[in-house]
Amino acid sequence: MKSLLLYGLALGFCVTIFHPNTRADEPLTYHRDVAPILQRHCQDCHRPGQVAPFSLLTYDHARKRAADLASVTHAKLMPPWPASTDEGGPFRDVRQLSEAEIATLTTWADQGASEGDPADSPPSRDFPGDWPLGPPDLVLKPSVPFELDATGRDEFRVFVLPTGLTEGRWVHAVDYRPGNPKVVHHILGAFDTRGAARRLDDNDPKPGYSAFSGFGIAPSGGLDGWAPGKAPHALINGVGRYLPAGSDVLIQVHYHKTGKPETDDTAIGLYFADKPIQKQVRGTLIVPDLPRSLRTRFRPDLRIPAGDDNYEVRGARTIDEDSHAVAVIPHMHWLGKDCTITARYPDGTSRTLIRIDRWDFNWQATYDFAEPVPLPKGTTLEMVAHFDNSDANPNNPSSPPREVRWGEQTTDEMCIGFLQFTTDAEHLDNQPPLRFRALTP
Repeated sequence: MKSLLLYGLALGFCVTIFHPNTRADEPLTYHRDVAPILQRHCQDCHRPGQVAPFSLLTYDHARKRAADLASVTHAKLMPPWPASTDEGGPFRDVRQLSEAEIATLTTWADQGASEGDPADSPPSRDFPGDWPLGPPDLVLKPSVPFELDATGRDEFRVFVLPTGLTEGRWVHAVDYRPGNPKVVHHILGAFDTRGAARRLDDNDPKPGYSAFSGFGIAPSGGLDGWAPGKAPHALINGVGRYLPAGSDVLIQVHYHKTGKPETDDTAIGLYFADKPIQKQVRGTLIVPDLPRSLRTRFRPDLRIPAGDDNYEVRGARTIDEDSHAVAVIPHMHWLGKDCTITARYPDGTSRTLIRIDRWDFNWQATYDFAEPVPLPKGTTLEMVAHFDNSDANPNNPSSPPREVRWGEQTTDEMCIGFLQFTTDAEHLDNQPPLRFRALTP
């Protein structure tokens, strides 16, 4: 512990001597040294009305949490960003502090969390309004607010939102507005053209229906998602998501409970393309190389033995035409331990798309590549993941541990690598994708 503290102080000393406004013999201060870090990395969530349990907008807020800030940032538990920045990506909207920023928080706390001169503080952040990209072309939300119980396990609710579209539209950007950021943990979006989600909704007495691990159906297509800190982005010119006429938008909302009854009316905003679309965002997935269940060819016969703390699962998928990846989304449940997805190219080289060394089901996200990643024909996508089904895993929902198999429930498991991509040869000239043309009026 002593050596760790000395290491942190050493790093902090390096920060002080290179900070342009700090002399080597001066202590770090909140206004000059700490406030800029909290603005960049923390205040999106740590402010009134947002998902974080306390605010970090003022000196008093930060002073009370100084030791906690040093601890959780040193352990890299906060800001939440499970993906490695050393290998994989690069991604948009990376929520991770530099080693120098972590050292600054540690040193500031150890020096007594001095306030300093308010004149040294940067201007307060101006947080964007409800829709940072401007008013959406179509806003959808449930017809009535959802009432969340005060206590109990987290809830995963899918809301079915009829679009009312009489013609198919190309979507160039998607954004989400959590109705109650105190309880909305993250959101997944998709659409359904078959009415399957409506039937599940009809059979559930509450608004929407419960689905732990996804949408409870195979969606017709995806509509991105939201997690704290994720900024909305338009797709690059000429690329879009096609939303057929008469389709239903689905939003799966992960709710945290606060100890008192809450309501939520989360909304999704869709921005239609105003320029011709040449390529659609497609989706594929990598699943474990295991025998398939007789129930469905898509259900791997996953069996994680009770007590195994490092059960390995591998899967692979070959790309059959020249493509570019735009996002990657690993998915496991509570027993997940780590996951790596690698692209192995036909020329023998390879590239890590994403590596998560410490899986956390609470912080799943869509990882958008900063630039589309080339995937030539013949590229093999390889997934390697591990599970901890021992009693040493604090997230294990079963005590004592039991054999765990593939399924949708909290106590089941999954292992999927979702990939969003475009194909190089596709030139749609604003026409609907072939698979949706039969649905075009």
